[in-house]
Amino acid sequence: MQYSTHDCHGLPVAVGDEVKILDIDPDPDLDDDQREMFLAMIGACCAVERIDADGTGWVAVWWNGDEGTQLTLVGLGPLQMERRGG
Repeated sequence: MQYSTHDCHGLPVAVGDEVKILDIDPDPDLDDDQREMFLAMIGACCAVERIDADGTGWVAVWWNGDEGTQLTLVGLGPLQMERRGG
């Protein structure tokens, strides 16, 4: 089953759509460096990789870190993303 969601303006968002990350709720147990990394994602534009049954849109963010290229998946609620393009 393919799930759907919407962005902060109520526009439909589908898998493959590009969204701008408006806000992130980092886990309170993260250390300061990890929290900064997550908060630095705000403003980034990413394609939606999948959508859960609860309407969470998951995006992948790639990083160049000390240990090489790293991938972070972030779940966004409708108020945390804005669909880009038409």
